[in-house]
Amino acid sequence: MERITALLEALGNPHKHLRAVHVAGTNGKGSTALIIARVLAAAGYRTGRYSSPHMHSYCERFEIDDRVISPGQLHVYLEKVLNAAQSLSTDFPSEFEILTAIAFLFFQEAGVDIAVLETGMGGSYDATTIASPCLCVITGVDYDHTAYLGDSLPQIAANKAGIIKSGIPVIVGPMHETARQVIEAQAVRLQSPAVPYLQDAIKPAGHKDLSGQLINIQAESHAMKEVWFSLPGLFQLHNLAVALTALSELEKMSFVITDEYIRTALGKLHLAGRLEMLKSDPLIIADVAHNRQGAQALQTALAELLPGRKRVLLIGIVDDKDAGAVLQHLGQGCRYCVITRPEGQRSQQWARCAEVWQGLFPDIPCRLEKDIAKAVDFSRSLLGLEDYLLVTGSFYVLDRARQHILAQP
Repeated sequence: MERITALLEALGNPHKHLRAVHVAGTNGKGSTALIIARVLAAAGYRTGRYSSPHMHSYCERFEIDDRVISPGQLHVYLEKVLNAAQSLSTDFPSEFEILTAIAFLFFQEAGVDIAVLETGMGGSYDATTIASPCLCVITGVDYDHTAYLGDSLPQIAANKAGIIKSGIPVIVGPMHETARQVIEAQAVRLQSPAVPYLQDAIKPAGHKDLSGQLINIQAESHAMKEVWFSLPGLFQLHNLAVALTALSELEKMSFVITDEYIRTALGKLHLAGRLEMLKSDPLIIADVAHNRQGAQALQTALAELLPGRKRVLLIGIVDDKDAGAVLQHLGQGCRYCVITRPEGQRSQQWARCAEVWQGLFPDIPCRLEKDIAKAVDFSRSLLGLEDYLLVTGSFYVLDRARQHILAQP
């Protein structure tokens, strides 16, 4: 934390002037942070949201209310932060540290009432952990980034628990008991209230499709019937429950959040690459699932929303992910698999997925196509009348694939 500490000091310590909600977790932190931020914005609070990674543009990482930073603004803040970085006696900051400093400075100068900050990876050594939050949220703990965070759930949980601050409440989302025990033990050490998420707060209320789902809400201070929640999938109900628990804690800190603010915000949510319908005819769905838990949640959602329909799977997985765990879930209900290379340097062994696939599903054909746009076109050519195309596996596949698909008729 030496570099980010020195960098922020050179910038006047903007993070010390921010009220923040700090969100960590293996999966679900993007959706959870979005829900919290959008409800706060609907309630009239000027709300910053810092997220990662981005899908297409760095601007997506920095948002106030529902507007991302402009390219011109981002350039101005980048210049400010780079100038400060060049004056340091420490090693030059990492890209994520530079971006995190931009977020703090942007939000502080914009005068936000509150900022919702996502960790980049883990918690203990993440640049965002320098923040002084009024509330911490750990959405869940599962296997991912094991080379950095540890290869057991208690090790990963201990890293996520690094965001907990002395005396500050922490929301504990759905996770295995061994992970929960680690987080709760750290909360006890720091005399921080560990608040279990309201797991029974959300109930399905009928209609659901790829555009969202109708729900009933029974939270601490909110009882609402037939609310339209515009993020599809059962897994999003868990994320919503965690977010509502966080909002309930904020209400105890004098934030005013009415039923109407919640209803308004939940009906207008959109998150690129999360069970996202790119085309309806033929049906094309994009999702950034890239680990075991994410793939399992995606498979469950698709089986529920599109029962009996076969899919063509277009997937690319970076080298440090568990390809077998992802493919094992997403191969179900699949009649053809097209493997492509994610963009960037972390995909030198992209073709290994073909061997993994053939070991898991020897009777389902598989093809390698390095170029993402060509892989999209080939995958579309395979679709029958009742089939759909699922594009998944990595942010580094979805950006190029989404652009190509959305540019087509």
